[in-house]
Amino acid sequence: MASYTDIFKKNPLFKGVRQDEFLPMLQGLEARKKSYKKGSFIFYAGDEIHHIGIVLSGAVHIIQEDFWGNRNILARVAPGGMFGEGFACVQNAKSEVDTVAALAAEVLYLDIDKFVRTEINAGKYASLLTGNLLAIMAEKNVFLTQKIRYISQRTTRQKLMAFLSDEARRHGASSFDIAFDRQQLADFLSVDRSAMSSELGRMRDEGLIDFHKNRFTLRGD
Repeated sequence: MASYTDIFKKNPLFKGVRQDEFLPMLQGLEARKKSYKKGSFIFYAGDEIHHIGIVLSGAVHIIQEDFWGNRNILARVAPGGMFGEGFACVQNAKSEVDTVAALAAEVLYLDIDKFVRTEINAGKYASLLTGNLLAIMAEKNVFLTQKIRYISQRTTRQKLMAFLSDEARRHGASSFDIAFDRQQLADFLSVDRSAMSSELGRMRDEGLIDFHKNRFTLRGD
């Protein structure tokens, strides 16, 4: 686990934990690592979730998929990011989403019982980690509210403009890279890929944006 110290240091779950305390704490939380191939399902909708997952490498998508295979990407989890905590905090709760390795990924699992429902093993870290976890879940609620704003827009163009505007604001620049390819972006915004690609082309022709692959530049006053 020592090779992932930088990830642990950046993860808000471990805010306030000294570097020399990481390994003892992870042992107390019964941390275990697992690798996944690209496209592998990590959790299925309906699974009971008992562990928090932290992405060590690669990327993970949180998705909803209907009976006919139509996919909606709810979130992308990059290295250092977490998933599963919302369901894991509720006893016997079953996941309502699928979790898929968007790239070949390594995931570290932590037993949430060790610091949410008991203080055995986690010891002095229990209250600290619980407070950090609450802050993370609040931040994710803000993100989901933001996503609802995207998909509630009436047209594909309005969805794209809302998303790209927020990305420019987040990066602090009019040129930036997004984390999605075209199909993933369409799934994230809940639009048809062909219709979205056509709309992007029209926006470029009108001088609103420029793009190459996942690199976008917003233009205009």
